[in-house]
Amino acid sequence: MDWESSLNNYRNYITIERNLSKNSIDNYMRDLTQFSKFNEKIKPLNIERSNILEYINYINEYEISARSQARILSSIRSFYNFMIFENKLKIDPCEHIHTPKIGFKIPVTITVEEVDAIINSIDLSQEQGERNRAIIECLYSCGLRVSELTTLKISDLLFQENIIKVIGKGNQQRIVPLSSDLKKYLKNYINFIRVKQNITKKYTDILFLNRNGRQLSRVMIFTIVKKFVKSAGINKKVSPHTFRHSFATHLVEGGADLRVVQEMLGHVNITTTEIYTHLNKEYLRQEIINYHPRA
Repeated sequence: MDWESSLNNYRNYITIERNLSKNSIDNYMRDLTQFSKFNEKIKPLNIERSNILEYINYINEYEISARSQARILSSIRSFYNFMIFENKLKIDPCEHIHTPKIGFKIPVTITVEEVDAIINSIDLSQEQGERNRAIIECLYSCGLRVSELTTLKISDLLFQENIIKVIGKGNQQRIVPLSSDLKKYLKNYINFIRVKQNITKKYTDILFLNRNGRQLSRVMIFTIVKKFVKSAGINKKVSPHTFRHSFATHLVEGGADLRVVQEMLGHVNITTTEIYTHLNKEYLRQEIINYHPRA
């Protein structure tokens, strides 16, 4: 079995059986393609522990971060777990290879005032002004991932109930409340801007479109955010995901229950959500006072 057929089989597995998101699939396949190129003279079933360690040493020379190395090793582990599952292998070549310690990374957040400054820096007289304002507000008010934002549909907006249906990782659906500001911005965009566009048939239900009537790309969302962060005079390194971090942090600071925040973010495990509690020491102190018997 060669690399091409092995990787195609693995792609089908993570797409159909594991139902991973497109971004996760792309990340896995990109990591494994690079690994296969490094070991192109060795068949995938003949890979040994030493070959994997050699590859790790190779990427180390390029000063790839521990976090990226951990992700790459996770992709390789997943691939060989699949091979064992398919009875192609009996011994896991990744066994006893330790994942690099990646430590605890504090997410960058922005204040409510900075969010307002970013939104206020958008020129609504420009062609895509209403759309861009709705995009920024949607990222912050709903805590959406970029992939969730770009695939959001008009049919997912339930204005009567003031909620939005969001399809997250693993095709999991969750419900997010629709704020009054976002509701107003979305209606302005849909009724006065989007309605005038010549929309490609495939994207008639996609909410946010480019000037050609097609779905916005992830890169375009990053470009939009970067542009208005700069216009607002904010020097922090802000990405679309920063709005999601800020959304969660502000909820926790406001006293929201972690389980509610977990549900709003679409986290499968609450330990992922707990990262936001470190940003509010007063929140933690009050929780101890309220619930510890010796407090």
